[in-house]
Amino acid sequence: MLGGNGRVVMVSGASRGLGLAITSRLLDAGFTVAAGVRNPASIEARDRLLVDRYDAEEAGSGEAWAAAVAERCGRIDALVNCAGINPKVRVMDEGEDSLDKMWRINVKGPLRVTRAALPHLIRTGQGRVINVASLAGRRVGSNVGYAMTKFAVVALTHGIRQECWDSGVRATALCPGYIATDMTVGETEVTREEMTQPEDLAEMVEVLLRLPNNLSVAELLVNCRKESML
Repeated sequence: MLGGNGRVVMVSGASRGLGLAITSRLLDAGFTVAAGVRNPASIEARDRLLVDRYDAEEAGSGEAWAAAVAERCGRIDALVNCAGINPKVRVMDEGEDSLDKMWRINVKGPLRVTRAALPHLIRTGQGRVINVASLAGRRVGSNVGYAMTKFAVVALTHGIRQECWDSGVRATALCPGYIATDMTVGETEVTREEMTQPEDLAEMVEVLLRLPNNLSVAELLVNCRKESML
């Protein structure tokens, strides 16, 4: 298993929810975390925590973030794409503004920052990419727009594995169901207590980052309830 000390991990959406839980877990485990957030002032300072502005919807933002981290740290060992949104978009809904916004943030954002980080990940010989997808990317519920973008995130993950395997880069699509964060406030299908806790998922992310090249997980499906369609 790989260690944490000296390894630099970029985490998007690090100021709240799952991204914040992942950031805290990795810092406690000895990693250096480069947090990408829209408002750098929104995240509390800690040792080995670097904070840069990153807006997944904004073209060029991911490239600037990766360049800043590489210049400051001299390396990038891993990338966790956690930033995302989930406005409800159904097939019969009029207009495409919400879908377009979701596509920019949930898909194009991770694609752009991954492209920017890959040369540095390849250089380590043990680069890691974890894309936070969703069980919605494995089955479709009422929010078809969100499911469409998460299907794309899973596809992106497999594309990274296919293109970069021989360079030592390993990618995982993390596909949880309901997580007890602010994104699921108002959901009634599952109680908050029954939802997967972000701290537990953060521990799983740490394990994925520690796996050696010959122990790679392509997709990790995380259930908090019985899923009849999986």
